Amino acid sequence: MLLELRIRDFAVIRDLSVELASGLNVLTGETGAGKSILLGALSLLLGERASSESVRSGAERATIEAVFDLSGQEALQARLTELGFPHEDGLLLLRREVQAEGRNRAWINGSPAAAGTVGEFGRSLVDIHGQHEHQTLLHAEDQRRILDEFAGAGALTQRVREGYGRLQALRAERARRDERVRDLTARADFLRFQLQEIEDAELEEGEDRSVEDELRRLDHAEELTRSANEAHDILYGEDGAASERLDRARSLLQRLVRFDASLEPFLEQLETAYHLTTELGRTLGSYAADVEVEPARAEALRRRSDLLFRLKRKYGPELSDVLETRERLASEVEELEGGEIEMEALDRRISEAEEALVSDARELSALRREAAGSLEGAVEGLLPQLGLPGARFEVNFEGAEEPGPGGLERITFLASLNEGFEPRALSRIASGGELSRVMLALKSILARVDRIPTLIFDEIDAGIGGVVATAVSRKLKEVAESHQVLVITHLAQLASMGHRHLRVEKETREGLAATLILRLEGEERVREVARMLGGDPESATSREHARELLSAG
Repeated sequence: MLLELRIRDFAVIRDLSVELASGLNVLTGETGAGKSILLGALSLLLGERASSESVRSGAERATIEAVFDLSGQEALQARLTELGFPHEDGLLLLRREVQAEGRNRAWINGSPAAAGTVGEFGRSLVDIHGQHEHQTLLHAEDQRRILDEFAGAGALTQRVREGYGRLQALRAERARRDERVRDLTARADFLRFQLQEIEDAELEEGEDRSVEDELRRLDHAEELTRSANEAHDILYGEDGAASERLDRARSLLQRLVRFDASLEPFLEQLETAYHLTTELGRTLGSYAADVEVEPARAEALRRRSDLLFRLKRKYGPELSDVLETRERLASEVEELEGGEIEMEALDRRISEAEEALVSDARELSALRREAAGSLEGAVEGLLPQLGLPGARFEVNFEGAEEPGPGGLERITFLASLNEGFEPRALSRIASGGELSRVMLALKSILARVDRIPTLIFDEIDAGIGGVVATAVSRKLKEVAESHQVLVITHLAQLASMGHRHLRVEKETREGLAATLILRLEGEERVREVARMLGGDPESATSREHARELLSAG
């Protein structure tokens, strides 16, 4: 529900705050007082394009704010949460600012937002009837939604939408896999060649390092033998070797220890050096004896090293990369070979999803067509009471070759407001007043399912009076039992039925025209209704007539 509308420096409005009530709010005033400007400001919050020309003369910017109560609007509250806008107090503040230099900005609950996002929330909360571009019931998507809700087909509609989404996802997966298989098929021979090349090598992790190490030893076998033998001789094998000299030194130190016990640690160290030198010399001798010159083995290792080098250059740079490539190629070849079976399984799932979607869509179509007949009869029954005798209303079904997210058909509301004329789309009805009365008939019937809480009617009283004016007024009051309604009117009958009466006035301040809105109560309201009746608002007779209307309302 719209709680308050605040407007500053917009057109001829300097600073205005309008508080609305639940039920029926009526807005009256002399022609030219600025009632349409009020709607123009509100239209900005519904997504209308901002213009710097709307900024009040001499002002830097125009601002429009609307405060809504989101009670019962769980879907909108969830949407706010999804977009990251705070709403802890259950209120929604939409704001747009138009600067004189042409820039414009928007906010939701104090946080910067795109104007389109502000419009999204505004259109979910307010429906203006009288300006075609803001009426939700002029849009095919909304007409289909309204018919589905009137038919009680909400769950089935959701099932169709979800079924269509699943089918599209399966088809996308089918296309993706098909493209993948085509790509693999085109590369099949090359994939298999690469895989075979790597598998034939029978690689082992770290093999390149072990091959290089062994090849290095074989290439230097003679040097290793010669140097190891020479070291063996120096340490152990020849006369005067290091181990022999250490042994003599050890004998000398053993004698000295008998005379000086402080030399005991040095003797221990010398013993260790002697044994280490002896062991090392023997080990080097054994190593030299075991080194073999193997030209055939060296050649085989060189060929293996060359193969590993080529594979690493082609699939590397490291041997681990080559092994990873082998696994990837094996997976792709396996995917290619098993692709046909997977595609068959996916095709079966697509076929099942198509059958389920068609079945649900046909069931939905049947419900829609049954509900459409009831809706047509109900609207046509109301239109004569609203001053449209001979008017016709139709729900048009335009079939599709296959189900979409909305089912098997496009829904369009059509109307003919004059005898002998073929029905046409509501968006092509020229008269704002006639269109507003068609909308009033629809809103009356759809009150239980229409989710937009605030309805604004402009021009609905154009060209009517007498019995029709009374019927329109009563129907608006009836709609106001389930919606918040704001109606701009020149009809005294309608004004007298309002739960809240607001009057628009224009005055001159500091040489500039300014629009004001006053809440009327008591005698002020009596005088306004008397003025609207065409009499003298100060006349006792006019005021008495006005009181009679107000008491009847």
